Amino acid sequence: MRKLSLIALCGIFLFAACNKSKTNEQQETALTEETPIAGAKYCAAYDVLQENLKKDPGLQARMDAIEEFTARYEANPAAFRVLTNGDLEVPVVVNVLYSNSAQNISDAQIASQIAVLNADFGGTNSDLNLTSTYNNVKFTSTSTLPKIRFVLVNTVRKATTTTAWGTNDAMKRASSGGIDATSPTTTLNIWVCNLSGGILGYAQFPGGTAATDGVVCDDNAFGTTGTAAAPFNKGRTGTHEVGHYFNLRHIWGDKRCGSDGVGDTPAHTGANYGCPAAGIRSSCSGRPVMMTMNYMDYTDDACMYMFSVGQAQRMNATWALGGPRASLR
Repeated sequence: MRKLSLIALCGIFLFAACNKSKTNEQQETALTEETPIAGAKYCAAYDVLQENLKKDPGLQARMDAIEEFTARYEANPAAFRVLTNGDLEVPVVVNVLYSNSAQNISDAQIASQIAVLNADFGGTNSDLNLTSTYNNVKFTSTSTLPKIRFVLVNTVRKATTTTAWGTNDAMKRASSGGIDATSPTTTLNIWVCNLSGGILGYAQFPGGTAATDGVVCDDNAFGTTGTAAAPFNKGRTGTHEVGHYFNLRHIWGDKRCGSDGVGDTPAHTGANYGCPAAGIRSSCSGRPVMMTMNYMDYTDDACMYMFSVGQAQRMNATWALGGPRASLR
């Protein structure tokens, strides 16, 4: 989502990097990686995915297997539940890379992002009910939540002479000046640094290489205080990228009227930007009302505030028994 949030899937890695415009754009303009809107932030996820599929012959098979498992989970979630209360508690390590004192973000800024993740994934965010447009697919009980909680277990800090980082995962490798991931099969690693090219963040999808697994966020789009800057200062870049980490796609399916693999999200003409009014219709078949307030769109932080029940099921499938992120348990 933000500065450029790129779903990057690198080498054999699946990445989610996504970008968002800072101004209101025409809502019915299709956003594709091949033809980005002039002057707008955009996500190169689809382009990078196509390149990585060419590089890694086994990647498509792994992704297909994850989709098949997800379908089985959605058909019968109870068959895969193994935790007593059905919840997942995710340990989080935040890796901070800084070339100046401002980029060495405070513990308070990190804590604010963890709090946002827990509110957004727990359906307790105060802005959840800003619109009634999609009450039918909002969380109505604890049984419809993603059931994921985040606990900060460590912060790793490192001074660097690198003033800006790209999307080649250099920040994830000590050998290239970054910070190696901490126990990536059992821990969510988040790298916070200054990203170049207007990128707000990116994430690796399930199925990629363990050593580079996790989420990257620009420090100006991380948490709700400190260096976090409007309109991306409510922690929703983190929510969006962690959504990718748990196998959610952009709501428009990365192409005009594409599919995000979720049954209760409407078809979108493309990404939405800024803070659009509820009720905007797409030009897709049936002209459905777009879910512009969904965390997996590109709207400003203040105007995105919900996952759907179907998205929650899809995320829960990743860490269910046999799922691609089951090791997080």
